[in-house]
Amino acid sequence: AMDGAPSPTSPAGLSAFVAVSQLLGLTLLATTGAWLGRYRGGVAWHSPLQFNAHPLCMVLGMVFLQGDALLVHRVFRHEAKRSTKALHALLHGLALLIALVGIIAVFESHRTKGIPDMYSLHSWCGMATFVLYLLQWLLGCGFFLFPGASFSLRGWYKPQHIFFGITVFILSITSCLLGITEMLLFKISDSYSHFVPEGILANTLGVLLVAFGLVVGYVMTREEWKRPPLAEELALSMDFKTLTEGESPGGGS
Repeated sequence: AMDGAPSPTSPAGLSAFVAVSQLLGLTLLATTGAWLGRYRGGVAWHSPLQFNAHPLCMVLGMVFLQGDALLVHRVFRHEAKRSTKALHALLHGLALLIALVGIIAVFESHRTKGIPDMYSLHSWCGMATFVLYLLQWLLGCGFFLFPGASFSLRGWYKPQHIFFGITVFILSITSCLLGITEMLLFKISDSYSHFVPEGILANTLGVLLVAFGLVVGYVMTREEWKRPPLAEELALSMDFKTLTEGESPGGGS
């Protein structure tokens, strides 16, 4: 810094856990690709392989990108709050778009092959999770990214936003685990119990999904790793409260 003050640093252990989360995230993406490429024929649109875009998009969007979006406020601790909120919303929005592609892929694949839709527990949980995720994103943008919500309303909604953010992330991983199991039972039900390589690889993917979720959840719930408000943010927050709640800066009338 120009005034000779030391540069702000991250709390002990935070960087290591974030690095582990990214290593796990990239590994689960690679494992998904290896499973689909080695045993399911790969991914292609408007072909019998269109269905395979579904698990790939869901792991990429609903797990990896959603997890990274949750970590934004922990990783970018000393950047402007407006910038971190914008990045947080952007990553969630990108995750939603990729997940939507995955949903379109499975519905089109089912229609082409004459397979019924929305009958399994995986499909119920998955669709409910996507709808909740979309609502969470829209409400988050409305309350925190765009002006209009009062200080007290934002304060009331923030705990709900945090709770449902973690809830949707857990539901996303749960839905992926249900989808992996369903796909294995459909494709290799006769040999799955014999520890065939495809079954072991898919089970490994499930373990990686759980591990990624646990690491992200641990980082999210460590109180000392929460992003501290910057001095200028505290000042702006008080100004915002004064403007929206009608209070006098000096405490008088």
